[in-house]
Order: sequence, then C-alpha cells, then structure tokens
Amino acid sequence: MRWRLELSYFGKAYCGWQKQPGDLTVQQALEEAFSMILREPIEITGCGRTDTGVHARHFTAHMDVASAIYSPKMLYQINAVLPLDIAIHSITETDYSFHARHSAIERHYQYYIHFEKNPFNQDQSFYFNQNTELDMVAMQETAILLKEYSEFLPFCKTGSGAEHYKCTVTESHWIFDDHKATFSIKANRFLRGMVRLIVGACLNAGLGKLSVNDVKECLDKQIPLPVQWSVPPEGLFLENVVYP
Repeated sequence: MRWRLELSYFGKAYCGWQKQPGDLTVQQALEEAFSMILREPIEITGCGRTDTGVHARHFTAHMDVASAIYSPKMLYQINAVLPLDIAIHSITETDYSFHARHSAIERHYQYYIHFEKNPFNQDQSFYFNQNTELDMVAMQETAILLKEYSEFLPFCKTGSGAEHYKCTVTESHWIFDDHKATFSIKANRFLRGMVRLIVGACLNAGLGKLSVNDVKECLDKQIPLPVQWSVPPEGLFLENVVYP
C-alpha cells in the first residue's frame, strides 16, 4: 500500500532533506518516526532534495507500507513523536503510480530578504546588510530573463552530478517592499543550488557587480558566471509542489 504525505518543516536544524551518514536530515527523522509507530522498516521518497538549512512550507512525499492500516489517529501519533520543526498535515492512501518526485509537474520556491535588522526574521529571511542602494530594475530584468532559456548550467552548483541542465521556468520575478524583497520562481525542476545562485546573481546585478548582458551571455554560452554568489539558505522556502 502506498501513502501520500503532505508536510512542512523548518530546515535550520537539518542537513537538508536527503538521508546521509552521520548527519541529521528530514528524511531520516521521518523514517525513524514512522518505523517506530508502524513497527516495520519504512523508506520515504520526497518531492525534491532541499539543501542544508532550507525550509519547506509545503512538501510532498510517499511511502510504501507492508501491513499497516491507516487510521486518523495515526496523524496525531506521528506528529507526537516528530520534532516540533516537522509537521505532517495529511496522510492519504494513493495509487502505486503516484511518485512524489517523478509525478510532480511544478515546484514553487520563494526567497525572502529583509533590509532592516529584525531579530524576529532571523533564520527565515536573509538580512541583507549593505549600506548601498540596489538597482531594482536590473534585478527584475535579470529575473525575467530566465524565462527565455531552457538550460541553466550557470546556475548549477559545481559537482552536482546533473545529467542535464534543462528546466522549464514558468515564473521568475521580484516583489519589492519598503524594507523587504521576495524572489518567486516556478519551474518543472530545479538544479542543485539553482535558486540561491539565481538570487545571488540578481543581487550582484543590483549592486552593479554583474550586468544583465553578462548573465545573458553566460546563459547563451552555457558557461559559469564571472561572479557567483550562493546566498544563505535561511531565506529559501519550498512553497508548493503541483501534480496533475
């Protein structure tokens, strides 16, 4: 039997989603909790692999169970044993054709920045502490430029092992406010470290360290950017995953 999980987590304490030896990850925490409650070994497949410190407001996963029968009480039980920074919102039976990663057709990320020091934004927004004015037009033009391309080698973390760099970006733009900014991007898939590198490129464009033409040339030639910046993880949230 296959179960579909809808959950959220605050990523500060975790070395990302994917299980790895010697490090605490979200996948490990979930598998240990479900294995204890169901009294059988459980492996969980997620819709993606968020990096260390990245958060997920809406994350989808699936798991196969051998003998357990779902009851509404189980949602309470599993949340009772999970850490406070991971929450399961729903558990539903689904068909074996459903795959949390392969069945997804769109993922939505947002990156949050604040410009005024605020202790209540710590760990969930990037405090951009620069005594300089950002060129918001250049930032927006850099973001919008991405929709014209289908390959994104300049925005892939070195050594990622990606088989290809193709992504279909359907949304990419900035929302500016008096003391904060949000970058929003939607695509069918993302390369490792892609969103944080894009945000870094936009900020460098805003600081005058990169031009929009620099970014365009690197995308045309599929070569690394002359100046790269992977912004800190605390501002990045997986907001939603869409299925057919």
